[in-house]
Amino acid sequence: MKKKAVVLLSGGLDSTTLLYYAQSRGFTVDCLIFHYGQKHKKEIKRAVKIAQHVHCPYHVIKFVMPWEGSSLIGSQQNIPDHEKIDHKKIPSTYVPARNIIFLSFAHLQSALRFCFL
Repeated sequence: MKKKAVVLLSGGLDSTTLLYYAQSRGFTVDCLIFHYGQKHKKEIKRAVKIAQHVHCPYHVIKFVMPWEGSSLIGSQQNIPDHEKIDHKKIPSTYVPARNIIFLSFAHLQSALRFCFL
């Protein structure tokens, strides 16, 4: 039986590298792609293309974050360009608890997908 893994695929370099690494190590991979209202929809499209390219099953999970205030998901703020970032403050693109929410979805996915097969 092959080892199984869930990769949180954003479409960026880090998660794509992890996907290829997991497959090279013999894992059967399920990809989770998150659509949480972020302004950069191209990330979702890129992640889907990457998963399709490596013939990996993927699931786009769409949900709404229960708070506002981040320029990444809020409609009231623009995403700052690199020159306007104040490195002494929390960036306006910060989304509170985003990663723990993603990990919770991944845990649920692995429990449902892998434990009951």
